Amino acid sequence: MVHIAKFTFNPFQENTYVLHSGREGLIIDPGCWNAGEEHELEQWLTENGITPVRLVLTHAHIDHVFGCAWLEKRYGLRPEVHRADLPMLRGAPQVGRLYGTHCDPVPEPAAFLAEGDTIRLGDARLDVLFVPGHAPGHVAFHCAEQRFVIDGDVLFHHSIGRTDLPGGDLDTLLHSIRTQLFPLPDDTVVYCGHGPETTIGEEKRANPFLR
Repeated sequence: MVHIAKFTFNPFQENTYVLHSGREGLIIDPGCWNAGEEHELEQWLTENGITPVRLVLTHAHIDHVFGCAWLEKRYGLRPEVHRADLPMLRGAPQVGRLYGTHCDPVPEPAAFLAEGDTIRLGDARLDVLFVPGHAPGHVAFHCAEQRFVIDGDVLFHHSIGRTDLPGGDLDTLLHSIRTQLFPLPDDTVVYCGHGPETTIGEEKRANPFLR
């Protein structure tokens, strides 16, 4: 069984997730932005006896990659990301300067993720869904057995990801939600890149952008 821990980091209030089964952990979207946030994540891993063995990104916007350089130094992990987001990944320090903040250069990917890939964690399986629109290479991680999806900045509680950033497209985002996320069972829990969790059924029923 997979357990999920959520940490909210950096000025963008981004949700970083650690999925763990046994003693192995999968880190998703490390937003830890300063030494205090790095310490918070490291202390939690140590106290719970979790060794991070893999680092994956839903997408490469700066608020989701702040902690990548630190994770490589501390745990030897390099990110895995969809190939379409590679330019964004490499450009994170420049984007940081535009926002008036610092972002260390992100390590080159250890591997590229693609639609249909499977990530194994213990006995659990996470399927990689391709859900562009907020970012060109956006992916989500779906666990059918436990009925949850880590969806980054695609679908939020009664909202959707913004599409006014470079590479964003509203029609593409809505198509991704309707064809990749809404076919999932209604009781599937959606762990979002910002804000609280929701469910597929709740968003079908009440999301004003998708009625």
